[in-house]
Amino acid sequence: MSVSSVSDGAGWLLLIHQMPAKPAYARVKTWRRLQALGAVTVKNAVYALPNNAETREDMAWLAKEIVALGGEAVIVEALLVEGMSDQELRSLFDTMRDEDYARLAEELRGLGARLDDEPSEGALAEIASQAARLRKQLAEIAAIDFFGAGKRAEAERLQAELEMRLKDGGDTMNQNQHGSASKGALGGKIWVTREGVQIDRIASAWLIRRFIDANANFKFVPGRAYAPGENEVRFDMFEGEYTHEGDRCTFETLLLRAGIDDPALAAIGEIIHDIDLKDGKYGREEAAGIRTVMAGITAAHKSDEQRLARGAAVLDDLYEYQKSTGTKS
Repeated sequence: MSVSSVSDGAGWLLLIHQMPAKPAYARVKTWRRLQALGAVTVKNAVYALPNNAETREDMAWLAKEIVALGGEAVIVEALLVEGMSDQELRSLFDTMRDEDYARLAEELRGLGARLDDEPSEGALAEIASQAARLRKQLAEIAAIDFFGAGKRAEAERLQAELEMRLKDGGDTMNQNQHGSASKGALGGKIWVTREGVQIDRIASAWLIRRFIDANANFKFVPGRAYAPGENEVRFDMFEGEYTHEGDRCTFETLLLRAGIDDPALAAIGEIIHDIDLKDGKYGREEAAGIRTVMAGITAAHKSDEQRLARGAAVLDDLYEYQKSTGTKS
């Protein structure tokens, strides 16, 4: 295999590593971490990821872990991998994610079949708990679905259908299928997110401070590898308690799970979605302007707290505008 050094953000990121024969758990731990990152094998002990800022950070952390476990690791940025086209590499990623989505879809269909049997309230609560687990898994898979695997849409459809059925049949339960939490229950938390905040994290922090907990404290940490401490809750980050779910951005997830029913905030959620996910789902005409303003804020301010403060002022005004116009786009 041959590789070439390339400019930042181009091509592929390769991890070439060796592990000692003992202890055996070191190999298992490394393999599990690679699976969690969504890496694919291109050759024995050589794993690939698309080259971007987040994957470079993830690989750097993993390389340090490998060395700490007694192994060796080298990270290489490559434009081409000999013997494989870009399309062939993408197909490897898609195949892995399709397997994940297919497994998830099978479990979702199983839960749907259990609902057909008109379960008791206790069984309904257990199904809701399983649905919440699968929703979290779906979000984790989607986070490493780098090229849009074909079976994702089916899994998301089944998840949405199941949650809708649970909502219709679970109003008597203390918790619904979304794992909703009252705003009071979310007060007094330390909200943790990735440093270098951008549009979704800025907007989510504004939502938290203005509509969930006016005294909320925020903590900014590097990358994905962060285990929450006591009274900490993570948002818009890998394995976060509040992050992307299905095709929802974090702002939308917070609205849904905090049970906030406000048309003006829903409209802002659509704007944030279009900017953050870039899928044009809602086609909000305000998105281009808000994107430009937020890009200016992040360019002018390196401090995350400054970005939150400046972004909050913009979002305060946007909220008043949405209320005054009846939230029409």
